[in-house]
Amino acid sequence: MNAFRRALTAFLLAGLLVAAPVAAAPPERVLVFTKTAKFRHDAIPVAVTTLQRLVVDEGMAADHTEDARVFTPENLARYRVVVFASTTGDVLEDAQQAALEAFVRKGGGFIGVHAAADTEYDWPWYGQLVGAYFQNHPPGLQSTQVQPEKDGKPVGPRWPITDELYNYRANPRGQVQVIATVDEREYDGGTMGTDHPIAWCHAFDGGRSWYSGLGHDAAVYADRHFIAQLRGGLRYVSGRSDDC
Repeated sequence: MNAFRRALTAFLLAGLLVAAPVAAAPPERVLVFTKTAKFRHDAIPVAVTTLQRLVVDEGMAADHTEDARVFTPENLARYRVVVFASTTGDVLEDAQQAALEAFVRKGGGFIGVHAAADTEYDWPWYGQLVGAYFQNHPPGLQSTQVQPEKDGKPVGPRWPITDELYNYRANPRGQVQVIATVDEREYDGGTMGTDHPIAWCHAFDGGRSWYSGLGHDAAVYADRHFIAQLRGGLRYVSGRSDDC
C-alpha cells in the first residue's frame, strides 16, 4: 500500500510539473531619450507617443526619459534599443558617452530621429553612429517628395512630405546604406544637390544604427509612410529584420 501511495504521489507531482505554466520571458525594452540642450522641438511629445506605440506593436516595452543619468552600463544592459528623438546639443557627459559606446559595441541598437543629428558635435564616435551631422535647414516647413531606395536604386513610388528638411555637413552615402532621399528641385534651400539622403542605416561598431531626418513637424507622425519608415528602423536595429 505504501508503494502504491508513493507511486501515486510521484505520478501526481509529475503531472503538476508538466501542467505548470512556463513564465514568459520579459519583453525587450527600448529607451526613448529626448533631452535637449539647445533648440527644443514642439513635436517631441508626439514623437514619444508614436515611438512608444510602435515599440508595443513589436512586442517590446518602452521607457521615456530626459535624465542622462540613466546612461550607465548597468542600466543600459536592460535595453535592446536606445532612441535619440530630437535631442539637441551636448546631452551626455563623458562617462555617459562611454556607456552608450559600450552598449552599441555589445550589439545594441540605436535610432536617431530628426535633431539627433544636431547633437554631440564634439563626440566623433557619435557623429559616426548617427551617420551625419546637421548643417542647416531652409526656413519653415516645405514640401517635397521622398524617394525610397535600396542598394543605391530607387524602389517603389515617391511619397509627399511637408517638414523641416535638413542639410547635412557631409553626404553620408558610402558610409551608410541610404534608404530614402528628398528632391531638392521641389523646394527652396537645399544644399546637397541631386543626391540628398534623408534616411539611412548601417551596422556600426558591433551594433546597428538607423536615422531619419524627418520628424520636425508633429503632423509628420500621422503620415503612414513615415510610420512605416520608423517601424522598419525599429525592426532593423532590434535585430528583427536585416532589411532597414
